[in-house]
Amino acid sequence: MTWRTGTMTAITLIAILSMETIPRSWAAESGLSVQIQGKTLAFSRQKGNCLSCHAIDGGELSGNIGPALVDLQLRYEDKAALRAQIWDASSAKPDTIMPPYGNHRILTGDEIDTIVEYIWSLHEQRR
Repeated sequence: MTWRTGTMTAITLIAILSMETIPRSWAAESGLSVQIQGKTLAFSRQKGNCLSCHAIDGGELSGNIGPALVDLQLRYEDKAALRAQIWDASSAKPDTIMPPYGNHRILTGDEIDTIVEYIWSLHEQRR
């Protein structure tokens, strides 16, 4: 392992453990998958905070106000429809309590795209 690889691995681990967002370009360079970035953002209490309202596999202290984030392909036509929901859910449902993450600049467009990639990939565990 080279110094650069070791340093990047350590920084990646620190970012995941601290649940901080990491620039997409750096994540790509370090080999950090979009799903891991998305999970980091979705679980972060400072950023996406999806767990405050939604159950997500592997998440702790999840809420039950919103639906579980699993098998979203069954509820949304495509990723663009899911992204629009996260960007501003009130566009489709004016009385929603879901925050308009994009319109209120809670998350950047890139952060929303990353979360979409992560939650789109979640499937119910079938036994």
